[in-house]
Amino acid sequence: MNKDYAVIGLGRFGGSIVRELRVLEMDVLAVDVDENRVNEFIDIATQAVIGDTTDETVLKDLGLGNFDNVIVAIGDNIQSSILTTLLLKDLGVKKVSVKAQNDYHARVLEKIGADLVIHPERDMGRRIAHKLASSSVLDYLELSDEHSIVEIMAEEKLADQSLLDLDIRAEYGVSVIAIKRGEDIIVSPDPTVNIQKEDILIMIGNDDDLTRFEKSLTR
Repeated sequence: MNKDYAVIGLGRFGGSIVRELRVLEMDVLAVDVDENRVNEFIDIATQAVIGDTTDETVLKDLGLGNFDNVIVAIGDNIQSSILTTLLLKDLGVKKVSVKAQNDYHARVLEKIGADLVIHPERDMGRRIAHKLASSSVLDYLELSDEHSIVEIMAEEKLADQSLLDLDIRAEYGVSVIAIKRGEDIIVSPDPTVNIQKEDILIMIGNDDDLTRFEKSLTR
């Protein structure tokens, strides 16, 4: 079995990752200390096992040091999450992605070498808030603490104008990196191209600048 992915913690978050990776036809080892949770994934994951990942011997027995990608999705036990992450990095796992419960947890994870710290509740909250605040916002993806990518539907206010006319970069400091037009995607669009109603603008920039642009659409 090509054990490229391992998911530790099979709650809602970890379980959803296992399911999606299997949809993508990836081999996934699913691990949890709870036998009932493991049993739920026996027929979903490539392999599902019961194990306490705060025990280095268990990690070695599972061969987790040979995995390229391990996702630590342990629920409310911050101590177990931190110890598991530390042991995985000591074993030489190339990429350890960890679910953080709060900012303090995230800072500790970053200090001990987590490659990717995930804030599912916070990030989902931001995405929903942006969608609620502007009917034009279709999706919102955080790239860092200060920068994001946002998809915005071009409505009447933007239609029949070019990027040059709108002067978005000079006015707001954000860039349109692509335009989705039906089934087509225009990458690095020419600034003279006219925006059509229901085009989807894919924009990147500082969060504050993106928010200013979103607000301008509602005025």
